[in-house]
Amino acid sequence: MTYRLWTIMRNTHSKILVIAFLVMLLQPLCGFAITKQNADDSYRQGNYQQAIADYKELLSKGVSPVLYYNLGNAYYRSDSLSKAILCYERAYKLSPSDKDIRFNLQFARSKTIDKIAPEDDNFFAVMYRSIVTFADVDTWAFTSICCIVIALVLMLCYLFASPMWLRKTGFFGSVAFLCVFIFSTFFAWQQKYWFDNSQGAIVMSPAIGVKSAPEDKSSDAFIIHEGTRVNILDNDIKGWKQIKLGDGREGWIKSGVIEMI
Repeated sequence: MTYRLWTIMRNTHSKILVIAFLVMLLQPLCGFAITKQNADDSYRQGNYQQAIADYKELLSKGVSPVLYYNLGNAYYRSDSLSKAILCYERAYKLSPSDKDIRFNLQFARSKTIDKIAPEDDNFFAVMYRSIVTFADVDTWAFTSICCIVIALVLMLCYLFASPMWLRKTGFFGSVAFLCVFIFSTFFAWQQKYWFDNSQGAIVMSPAIGVKSAPEDKSSDAFIIHEGTRVNILDNDIKGWKQIKLGDGREGWIKSGVIEMI
C-alpha cells in the first residue's frame, strides 16, 4: 500500500513538473505576441511609430481592412501622407462599402499636391460605383443566394397553390426576387472584377518626372508628387512602368518610385 501510494505521488509530481516546464516555455511567446489591442493602445497614447510596427506585424499574419485603415491613420499622424494613402487605398479595396475608410481616403487625397480628378468622375459613374460598393462581395453573394431560394419557393406557390391570390403573389414575388438575384450577382461579380484587375499604385517619392519614353535621357512630360494615384498600363520593360493618371495623361516612371495598391 505504501509503495503504491509512493508510485502515484511520484507520477503526479512528474506530471506537475512537465506542465510547469511547458508553461515556462510558452510564457515568453505569449508575452511577446502582438495583438490589435496593443497596437490600438500605442496609437491612443500617441506612440505612432510603435503602432505602425504593431499593425504591420499583424498584417504580415493576415490582411484586414480594419488593420490597413488603422495603419493609415498612424501613418497620417506621423506625417507620412503617401503611406497613409496607400493603406487607405488597400483598405478601400478590401472593403469599398466602409464609409470611414472612404472618408479618410478622400480627406488624405485632398492633402496631396496633385489635385487630379478621376477620368470617370461624373455623376453617373459615381452613382454606379456607389451602388455597386454599397455592400461587399460576400454580402452581395449572400443576398443573391437568399433571393434565388425565395424566388424558387414563390414559384412553387405559383405552380401548385390553389388560391388565386397566392398564385399571383407567388408569380410577382418570384419575378421580383429573381431580379434582385440578378442584380446582386452582377454587383458581386463587378466588385470581384475590379479587385482582380486593379492595377493602381501610389507614388511614394516627393516628386517624380514622368518620362515620355522608358529611358533616363528622355524628356519629362510632366511632374507628379507623392500620394498621387496612377494606373499601370505596361509592366513589360524591366525597371520601368507605363502609367496613366486619372485625367488621362500617360508616361513612364521608374518602378521603385511607386507601390502597388
